[in-house]
Amino acid sequence: MTLPPNNTSGSSNVHEARNALGKRLRELRTAAGLSGRQLAESLSWPPSKVSKLENGRQTPTDDDIRDWTRATGSEAEAEALLASLHTLEVQHAEWQRILRVGLKPHQQELIEWDQRTKLFRAFEATVIPGLLQTAEYARYRFAEGIRRLKVPNDINEAVARRVQRQEILYRPDKRFRFVLTEAALRFRLCPPDVMLGQCDRLVSLSQLPNVRLGIIGFETQYATSPWHGFWMYDNERVLVETLSAELDLRQPQEIELYAGAFDQLAAVASYGRSARAIINRVIDDLAPEVPEDGP
Repeated sequence: MTLPPNNTSGSSNVHEARNALGKRLRELRTAAGLSGRQLAESLSWPPSKVSKLENGRQTPTDDDIRDWTRATGSEAEAEALLASLHTLEVQHAEWQRILRVGLKPHQQELIEWDQRTKLFRAFEATVIPGLLQTAEYARYRFAEGIRRLKVPNDINEAVARRVQRQEILYRPDKRFRFVLTEAALRFRLCPPDVMLGQCDRLVSLSQLPNVRLGIIGFETQYATSPWHGFWMYDNERVLVETLSAELDLRQPQEIELYAGAFDQLAAVASYGRSARAIINRVIDDLAPEVPEDGP
């Protein structure tokens, strides 16, 4: 299997940050003259925990940091280590932690970012972007997350918040650039009638003056591989969703990398009537699967 050479920079940076934190913890332990087993015994931890923390295989908690620095006589290092930990947590936030109180609070956080962002750029290879989703399509996406992650079910509130977010599409001071693959229109992630309504909405939204919707058809030759979806908020933040976590990338070199990838993907997409022609092909294929309304 060939892995993407550059698009994984966010994940690799998170891994490097976790390793750097573990290395610093090891330095404090060795400076205190303690073996891993001795430190673990002093804290009533299993010996494997010390090894996992030092080798970046487990992320410490705030209490782990405080206990470690106290046991190694390095309390003065605690604040700097906690700052490093919290930066790491922002970069790599596990869905179980983000959604532990339900889906609605995360949607509210996104609304707050929407308010301050002027230019939105989003690429999706497999799903319809949240700001373009119908309520019915959004319900299926949230239901999938609830099943997979076993988080509290506040799906009605989450759908309402997502629909509320979409009001921003009609603000003339905001600009939106969406690029989707044709596959995102054809994956069977909801019943045909729901996807049919979703496609109709895409046709409508594509005609908004501040929305530029590009579709990359199946026949298109790509300039860069569509490894995964991502969102860009101005030039300040990139969000990447994985099965287990949300990567929040804010380093200039990462933002530059994703901006370049977006430009290359956007350059091969179809827009306007050509984009709507692709969507209409999908509609024509779906329509026979949806029963006509009764008399």
